[in-house]
Amino acid sequence: MDNKPWYPDLTGIAEEPTITALQSAMARGELTSKEIVLYYLGRIAEIDKSGPQLNSILEVNPDALALAEALDAERALYGPRGPLHGIPVVVKDNIDSGDKMHTSAGSLALADSRAAEDAFIVRRLRAAGAVLLGKANMTEWANFMTENMPNGFSSRGGQVLNPYGPGELDTGGSSSGSGASVAANLTTVAIGTETSGSILSPSSQHNIVGIKPTLGLVSRTGIIPIAHSQDTAGPMARTVRDAAILLGVIAGVDEKDPATLASVGRARSDYTVFLDSQGLRGARIGVPREGFYERLPEDKLQLMNEAIERMKELGAEIIDPVNIPNLKESGSIDVLIYEFKADLNAYLATLGPNAKVHSLAEVIAFNLAHEESALKHGQTLLTAAEDTSGTLTESTYIEARARDLYYAAKVGIDAVMKEHQLDALLFPNNWGAALPAKAGYPSITVPAGFAASNGEPVGVTFSGLAYSEPTLLRLAYAYEQATKHRKAPTFEN
Repeated sequence: MDNKPWYPDLTGIAEEPTITALQSAMARGELTSKEIVLYYLGRIAEIDKSGPQLNSILEVNPDALALAEALDAERALYGPRGPLHGIPVVVKDNIDSGDKMHTSAGSLALADSRAAEDAFIVRRLRAAGAVLLGKANMTEWANFMTENMPNGFSSRGGQVLNPYGPGELDTGGSSSGSGASVAANLTTVAIGTETSGSILSPSSQHNIVGIKPTLGLVSRTGIIPIAHSQDTAGPMARTVRDAAILLGVIAGVDEKDPATLASVGRARSDYTVFLDSQGLRGARIGVPREGFYERLPEDKLQLMNEAIERMKELGAEIIDPVNIPNLKESGSIDVLIYEFKADLNAYLATLGPNAKVHSLAEVIAFNLAHEESALKHGQTLLTAAEDTSGTLTESTYIEARARDLYYAAKVGIDAVMKEHQLDALLFPNNWGAALPAKAGYPSITVPAGFAASNGEPVGVTFSGLAYSEPTLLRLAYAYEQATKHRKAPTFEN
C-alpha cells in the first residue's frame, strides 16, 4: 500500500506488526488503536477491494473506529485490559455479532440476517478490549453446501483469492477469508472455524499459524454450525505467540455449550507461558507416512522432509514412520450429513421473524428460487442432509458416530501415540485434519516454506490428544523460532 497522509504508517513498528509490538507502541504513546484501525482499513481499501482484489473481507464494522477511539480513552484513564486491548480482530462470517454487521455463512439466504446478540467468543473478545474490525468471506455454509465447491467461494461474497498467487493458488477452505486477511496484513489476527480442516487448510495455504482447538475448549454458541461432534472455532495469526494470546481469550466454559463443561480445569487464560524456543528438545514426534505423505508432490515432500530433519537438529526424537491403523475405517462423512440438519435447524430457529429462512428446507427452497445467483455450484450436501430425519435417531448415524470415535481415537490416534509414547503426530498441511477432527483432538499448523514449483505455501501440522494445546504450542513455537518461514506476500505479480 502506498503511504498516504491520512493512513498511519506502521512499518516503523514492524513489517508485520504483532500484538506485542502494537501493545508496546501504544504503551509508549507512539500509536493509538484508532490509528491501527485506520491502517488496516487503508489496506483493505487498496488490497482487498482494489489492486489484487483479494475479496477476503466481506463486511467492515461501521463502528470500528468509534470502538477504537473509546478503547484509547479507556487506556488513558485506566490502562489496558490485557494484550488484546485496542487490537483489531476479523471474525468469520458464520460467527454472530450483535451489531450492525450481518452473519450469513456466505449465503444469500442469510445476506440480510443480523444476530440479536454476540456469539460467546465475540463477547469474550469484546471484554478483552479487541476491536471487531469486520467479517471475513468464507466458503459458503463452511464448505458443506455441495460437492466440489471451490474453496473460498460464497454466493454472497464471491471468490476469495490467495495473496501469494491471486487467481492461481488455492485459498484452502472454509475459513478462506480469515486466512487471506491475516496473510495480507488486513488485520492483526482473525477467528476461523473448523469441522474438518477449515482452519488448518487456509492457514497452511496462506503461510500463517492456525489452531484447531480440542472440541469443547472454545464455545460454539452463536456460530452457524455443521456438526456438533466436530465444530470448533479457533485462532488464525501470523505468529504462534499471537495465536496463543487469542486462544487464551476465547477458551473457557459456556453453560450454553455442554461440550465446554469438560474443559473445566483444562482451559487456560494464558497459553503464552508454554512458548519455549527450546521446546523441541526431547520431544517425541511421530511421522504417519502411510496415507498422508505418499500423495505429496515432490517439492512439498522435500519441504516436509527438511522440516523433519530440522526438528531432529533441534533435539526432537523423530519416529518415522508410525502407522495409524484402520485409516480407511474413518473416512465417512455420515456424521456430518446427519448432524447438519439438526444443528442448522436449531440455529435458524433462533433467528427473528424478519429472517428469510428458518430451516434447512427453507434454505434449499430459497436457493432454488434464486438459482442463477445462489446455485452456481449446486447444493447436493444440503439436500442430502435434508433427506435425513433431523432427529439423530437413525441407526446409520449412531453407528457412524461410534465408529468415528473408535477408529479415529481409541484404536487410531490414542493407540499409535501410546505405542510410541509420542508428544505429537506430524502431518503435511491439513492432510491429516479429518482424523483429529473426528476424535475431537487439537492441531496446530505452522509455516514450513514455499513449494519450488509454484510458490505455494506449505505448513507443518502438529496434532495431539485432547487438551494437549500447551504441548503443541511448545513444539510449534520452537519450530517457528528456529525456521522463520513466515514471509509477507509482495503482490509483485
